[in-house]
Amino acid sequence: MNDDQGIFTTAIQLIFTLEPELVEIVLLSLKVSVTAVILATLISIPLGTLLGAYHFKGRDIITGIVNALMGLPPVVVGLALYLLLSRTGPLGDLELLFTSSAMVIAQCILITPIISSLTQQTIEDLFKQHELQFKALGAPTFITLRPLLRDARTSLFTAVLAGFGRASAEVGAVLIVGGNINHVTRVMTTTIALETSKGNLELAMALGIILLAISFTITSLMIVVRKTQSV
Repeated sequence: MNDDQGIFTTAIQLIFTLEPELVEIVLLSLKVSVTAVILATLISIPLGTLLGAYHFKGRDIITGIVNALMGLPPVVVGLALYLLLSRTGPLGDLELLFTSSAMVIAQCILITPIISSLTQQTIEDLFKQHELQFKALGAPTFITLRPLLRDARTSLFTAVLAGFGRASAEVGAVLIVGGNINHVTRVMTTTIALETSKGNLELAMALGIILLAISFTITSLMIVVRKTQSV
């Protein structure tokens, strides 16, 4: 079946029959993206909290750099990592190029500024809301962080979800440093690009449907979290 309906029908069959190649690609994609989000969160939440709660020399410069990195082109990240991790690069001895670890690093670099900036904005807004109360109590800033982070937990969770959405949709950087090697570094986005160019539209369509389902799930979770916060 070469018509569009036939491609869609075959794609649905691949999904519901749990075609082994498709399952392998989806699981690797989730593993890479989830690992990248965990690492980025461990960096971003403390960094964003520091920038949002404290005023120190150089804060504006760091904030400017973080904000600028939000628009960093993925292919530039991929190229820079490629040069660092290649055999002749300064980190070549680690032998990370064309591995899932390199893909995790690339995704982590791309989403860390996003989660950091959202965290900073959230903490900054909450700090301004409660600033008079904190001054009246005479509480030092580090004491106020715990209640601020508790109040900000739903917004921070939304920021992490936004980071996961960005990571799971990434293709440029992971293609450069991962190499799209079958059974090793082939993830959903890179497979869609490859299979479309080869004319294997059924597998590309199946992965596209799954990617859309993941995106829809993340968006729905963000809406639920925001509604929970507003109650």
